[in-house]
Amino acid sequence: MQMQSLLLLPHSRSTFFSLTPPPAFPLALSSDRKPSALNLGSIRFNSIKMDSLCNGHGGTSQAPIALQFDDSDLDRFAHVGNQLADAAGAVIRRYFRKSFDILDKPDLSPVTIADQAAEESMVKIIQENFPSHAIYGEENGWMCKEDFADFVWVLDPIDGTKSFITGKPVFGTLISLLHKGEPILGIIDQPILKERWIGITGRRTVLNGQEISTRYCEQLSKAYMYTTSPHLFTGDAEVAFARVRSKVKVPLYGCDCYAYALLASGFVDLVIESGLKPYDFLSLIPVIEGAGGVITDWEGHQLKWEASSKSHAPPSFNVVAAGDKRVHEEALETLELH
Repeated sequence: MQMQSLLLLPHSRSTFFSLTPPPAFPLALSSDRKPSALNLGSIRFNSIKMDSLCNGHGGTSQAPIALQFDDSDLDRFAHVGNQLADAAGAVIRRYFRKSFDILDKPDLSPVTIADQAAEESMVKIIQENFPSHAIYGEENGWMCKEDFADFVWVLDPIDGTKSFITGKPVFGTLISLLHKGEPILGIIDQPILKERWIGITGRRTVLNGQEISTRYCEQLSKAYMYTTSPHLFTGDAEVAFARVRSKVKVPLYGCDCYAYALLASGFVDLVIESGLKPYDFLSLIPVIEGAGGVITDWEGHQLKWEASSKSHAPPSFNVVAAGDKRVHEEALETLELH
């Protein structure tokens, strides 16, 4: 069995995992393919059982920690991730373009029974497969008896609820698995179009089983750019976004997380958004990076969030993603807040 040696460094994704493409990876390609001889016992990481990880010792150590992730370990995470997306999709399809009550959260963002039921279906599967792992869901927050955990599943059952309730199939279910705050698995699932992007650190991103990549775009002036809505920018962020919008070839609106999926597939060059919560973008990181793209905050810093029992009000982030690092760098220069 092949082993991937990893060096965990708290502030460097470029050295976090080997980027050498692995051998064939069947379990992440399709939720219809079942693992053979799947070991449902405790997976070991350097002889530390996973059923002892939700123990109050989460957080990133400042000293490098040598770990080894077996390919089968990542395969199992991906297999369960596929199960989560299948379960959430089954719920969402029952409610799509149907009549249901729409409630407003305290921040006036909408939530539906589909959001709540989809998250509950995913939580049940995680607890059955990884009872030691913590869960942070958009609808229910932190779910773990301990205050910290090394492994945390971050769930957004419907990213783009406004698109969902208006019958537009560009929303998505976002699933990420964090290890000490670093996303090692990311899934973007569009359950109506039945498209699923899977990103795993150190592996090439796949869409419905086929490897994908971002496209070349050497100049901002040639870029097709998406954002969910220009009305979501305020203050200095609104001015900064307007500078970028004036330089790109084509500004486009209204795709929620689906815009990032299109970027990973090589159809879009740039996505810029403001005020995102961690559950809005953590799953995007492995998907975009595994396709050859770049995703950071507006200052070029790594996007990272360590969930805990104190994460009642997650911070907001400004996010910029690009398929080509040259466009990313030019966008950062243009976005620079004065």
